[in-house]
Formats: sequence, C-alpha cells, structure tokens
Amino acid sequence: PGIGHNLQEHSVVLVRGGRVKDLPGVRYHIVRGTLDAVGVADRKQSRSKYGAKKPS
Repeated sequence: PGIGHNLQEHSVVLVRGGRVKDLPGVRYHIVRGTLDAVGVADRKQSRSKYGAKKPS
C-alpha cells in the first residue's frame, strides 16, 4: 500500500473508496494512520492523506 508500510497478514485496516484509473481492479485505498496502518514517517506535504502529524 504505497510508501512503506507495517501491514501483516491479519492486520485490521480502514478502507476508503477511490479507484486508480491506471490499475485495473484497484477500487479501494487504505486509510493511513488508523487502526493497524501507521502513517508515513517524515512526510512534509499532503500529510493528512498519509496520517502524518505536523512536524515540530
């Protein structure tokens, strides 16, 4: 699921709709930063989409 992840076989994730036009069969996205899916570390732009907190 994108930029580095911690997901394993029985991880629980929150799924949102949103297809990827280039990729046949991809209709959903995983919501980062919720349940078992951690946010992206060191993310500076578009942070809310990747579950990254505001850098201090």
